[in-house]
Amino acid sequence: MIEKLKQIWKTHDLRNNLLFVLGMLIVFRLAAHIPIPGVNLVALRDFFASNQILGLMNMFSGGGMESFSIVMMGVAPYITSSIIFQLLSMIIPSLEKMNKEEAGRQQITMWTRWLTVPLAILQAYGMITLLRRSSHAILGDISTFDLVAMIITITAGTIFLMWIGELISEKKVGNGISLIIFAGIVASLPQFAQQTFLTFDPSQIFVLLGVFAVFLITVVGVVIITEGQRNIPVQYARQIRGGRTHGGTSTHLPLRVNMAGVIPIIFAISVVLFPPMVAQFFVHARTVWVANGAEWVIRVFQDQLIYGILYFLLVFAFTFFYTEVIFHPTQIAENLQKQGGFIPGIRPGRHTSEYLADTTHKIIFIGALFLGIIAILPLIMQYFTGMQSLAIGGTSLLIVVAVVIDTVKQIESQLTMREYEST
Repeated sequence: MIEKLKQIWKTHDLRNNLLFVLGMLIVFRLAAHIPIPGVNLVALRDFFASNQILGLMNMFSGGGMESFSIVMMGVAPYITSSIIFQLLSMIIPSLEKMNKEEAGRQQITMWTRWLTVPLAILQAYGMITLLRRSSHAILGDISTFDLVAMIITITAGTIFLMWIGELISEKKVGNGISLIIFAGIVASLPQFAQQTFLTFDPSQIFVLLGVFAVFLITVVGVVIITEGQRNIPVQYARQIRGGRTHGGTSTHLPLRVNMAGVIPIIFAISVVLFPPMVAQFFVHARTVWVANGAEWVIRVFQDQLIYGILYFLLVFAFTFFYTEVIFHPTQIAENLQKQGGFIPGIRPGRHTSEYLADTTHKIIFIGALFLGIIAILPLIMQYFTGMQSLAIGGTSLLIVVAVVIDTVKQIESQLTMREYEST
């Protein structure tokens, strides 16, 4: 470990990239502590403490919502925009074709950025409306000018974080959006631990040990899923050029158990939080059936059984969905055929593509099932222990471990690439 850190420090450009990423995350944390004027912060914190759904959203914003900061919405609008375009790419053939080309992917990325702006405006307006309608006297009588200024500020904060995330991703030492969420979660962990131990009953020491054991199992499970892979043997045919023999080597094609990384968890949480979040706006509606419907939605999603089932199904489905987006068996089969490579016992071309697709589906099924079980494991422990903070703690731990593993792997690949370049 120490030798690896020394190697990173001695690699000039990689060291600068890591320092740049660290600097950007510090900028994000500083922005999260810049509040927007005109808010009763004490009442706001009490409001978030009394609502588990909003508490989970606050955790992902790194406490930005609780302090009503300029980046209070975090990167949630950008994630929503990404989900929309990735779903459209699987439905609309022209977008699917664009997604397979570099220029097309860049165009879709640009559209994703543009869609983030109206989504951020809508979510900012929705959050302000929710706070104004609450009974905690969070926002006083604000004028239309103040409302517009708040919405513009919050939207600009989201775009700022989106820009920071893309700058981090360009350094190729981690996914920028995931690292921003990671930084927000890590920043909220000390407060979470403090609340857990302050409310802890000494007579429940065995419960605490059980919770700690579940956290360890979660960490081990995420590592196993992330590191697991199946190696598909690939043989390259011998070719004679100018009296010399080329090729004839054997290698393998690694198929990871979880190709999607932490993205399915982030997507699942974003989707499962959306209905109760929208319902919060209609609780005090003048139309009786609308208000009753909103209260019913909130009650349903506060039911831990229904929440756990939806969370499991969404993690499972998004693991398959995102794998289909990033893994293209047909393209891989074509590249192997062009390079003179083939899988022993499988004919090149269409048969190779079908074999890779079938094998990937089997592997991803196991990975998605395992990831879904690990995702709801803290909810199961919460049911037996009665500790309400476990659901939030388990979800945050799941994301933190997955992001750390992904970042470490990207750093190691950067080191390996530089070793090859120096030889």
